[in-house]
Order: sequence, then C-alpha cells, then structure tokens
Amino acid sequence: MRIRIVDAFTDRPFAGNPAGVLLLDSAAFPEDDRLQRIATEVNLSETAFAHPLPPGGEADWALRWFTPTTEVDMCGHATLATAHVLHTTGTATGTVRFTARCGILTSVAHPDGSLTLDFPTAPLTPAAAPVGLAAALGAEPVSVHDTGTHLGDLLVELADEATVRGLTPDFAALAACSRRGVIATAAASDPSPGHDYVSRGFFPRVGIDEDPVTGSAHTALAPFWSARLGRDELTGLQASARSGLVRTALRGERTLLTGDAVTVIEGELLTGV
Repeated sequence: MRIRIVDAFTDRPFAGNPAGVLLLDSAAFPEDDRLQRIATEVNLSETAFAHPLPPGGEADWALRWFTPTTEVDMCGHATLATAHVLHTTGTATGTVRFTARCGILTSVAHPDGSLTLDFPTAPLTPAAAPVGLAAALGAEPVSVHDTGTHLGDLLVELADEATVRGLTPDFAALAACSRRGVIATAAASDPSPGHDYVSRGFFPRVGIDEDPVTGSAHTALAPFWSARLGRDELTGLQASARSGLVRTALRGERTLLTGDAVTVIEGELLTGV
C-alpha cells in the first residue's frame, strides 16, 4: 500500500502542514485500531485514509482522519492533501466528493494546480472566556467565540498580529480550556504582503500542541473576519513556524478553502492495511 506525505496549503516543500495520505484498495475501512496505529506511526497532525465508493452515490470516496492519538470529525489540510494525491496520480479528475463524519465535502482542481475545498461554515457563538484561558495563552482575549459541534474549538481574537505571533502557550493548561483546541487570531497589521488576518492553532487535547496550518479552522475564521472586514473573499496566514496561506470565500452555510499542495515523500507501507 502506497503512503504519501503531502505538504498542504503551500506551493513549496517543507512548509505548510504535512499530512499522511493512504488511498485504500478495499471497499471498507480496516478496523479503527489499525488506522490509529498507522496514524500514530506517521506522527503528523493528521493522516487521511480514503477508499473508493460505488458509482452513482452521493460521494466518490469515503474519508477519515486520525491524529497521533485520536480520530477527528473534520480536517482541512489532510482533505486538501488527499485531493492533491487523487489528481496528481490520475486517480480522479474534476470534482471529487468525499463523505466524512462532518458530511459531504467536495474538492475541485484548478489548472494552476491549486485546489478548492467546499466545507460547512462553522456557526460562531459568542462565549465567555474559560477560567485560565488568558494565562494559558499568555495574552488577554479581545473576544471569544465557540465554533460549534464539528470543530469544538474556541476562536480567540487577540489585540494584534504581533500578539498572535508572539504566543508561547502553556499547553497543559490550554488543554483544559476547550473541547478540541484554541484558534488565536488577529487582523493583519499590514495587508500588503497578501494576507488579511493571521491565526495560530493549538490542539493539545488531540495530541497536537501547535498545528502548522489548520484548514478546518478557517471555516470559523472566514465568517469571523468577513463580518469585520466587509468582504466575503479573504486570505488568512497561519503564522506557525512552517506557515501557510488559506484563501477563503464565504458562501453562507458553506466556506470555500483554496490552497496549494506538494507531495514530498512517497513510499510503501510494508505491513499492509
């Protein structure tokens, strides 16, 4: 079984967010424990597993994502990576439909090699900052929003871009402050480099202290910043050490996420799936 490592939301290797991708030959997923053991071995933010579905249904591929410690309901960068592998290997063309825990997701490949994902928009609800959040992050929130069931994150607005970039969270303390994780964000201090807002994503509860580029988080960041900036189409910079750009387009209950991807490693899973 071929396994690939794909850097997502970047057009160059060794940047963006790396994801493991396994396209399965079977008509069903192996047992959960097997998938989790492989994801733990790969040891990236997420490893994606996909198998083809019979023609004529509502989706073309079934898709699941695992961190090194658990399965997650929604993952943007590993979906982008999976779509990239499907298109670059000639396994799929045009629009690809995935069925996942969070519903039906689609991807569309563009002539320049970029891909657009269609994801559900996260419903944002103003929330009180949990006790200890400011101390765990190392910065005082300007506002806090709950992002709903599929994400389970807190979206935390901070004072400015420099504050977001300078965060050094206490990850053990932060794990107690959200169901899944915390998305810290602020408006760009200078939009001329090509981004409208910055973010960082911290998910210690699912085994990821800091995620390099979190596609799913942008289903919450898009409506948040579109409301403040007055535009439905924006570009977010996730300001991790690896860094990556996510172009967002808010379409009501759906959010389009556009980015590039690069395959950096391809090999053989010797133990089989």
